[in-house]
Amino acid sequence: MAGPTDVLSVVVGALLVFFLPGFVMTRALWPERRLLRGAGSARALLETLTLSLVLSVVLTVLVGYLLVEISPGGFQAFWRDPVLEAVLGGIALVAFVAGLLQGAYFRGPVTGEPIATGHGEEGAWELGRQLERLRERERQLKRALARAPASSEGSVRLRSELEEVRAEVESVRRQREDQYAS
Repeated sequence: MAGPTDVLSVVVGALLVFFLPGFVMTRALWPERRLLRGAGSARALLETLTLSLVLSVVLTVLVGYLLVEISPGGFQAFWRDPVLEAVLGGIALVAFVAGLLQGAYFRGPVTGEPIATGHGEEGAWELGRQLERLRERERQLKRALARAPASSEGSVRLRSELEEVRAEVESVRRQREDQYAS
């Protein structure tokens, strides 16, 4: 049966291998990212946690490789010889201090210059969604037209609606091109 110190060492080791170095390094590299605040906070949290996991694993692999290469007798990771954990802890400490100096853990509003967006980017997302809806409607009309009898009244109505959708797509494209041109 595992004792409390065994459980504690496993938890601390897992945090050092899978989370902590990547998290503090992420915060040091992108101090302007705020967690659990404002619009898009869930997405920012998910991105930060994912990047923390990936970056921690990458750091663990790199540090392990370097330890194997520089150790004269080879390196083996044992709990009683926590060289890997000590190096990862040192990396986490350095990254934490770097993030602290950059204001990554400050709870106030983000200071500094706002990130400027390029011309024509204001409604790009909405425009993309509108075009996608129009393209989907165009596909639906084409499928319905293929199933409809060629000379029926429904077929004529579908062709007319398809031409309207195509004209609207072209209008939206021209509008967007004009935005970029000005």
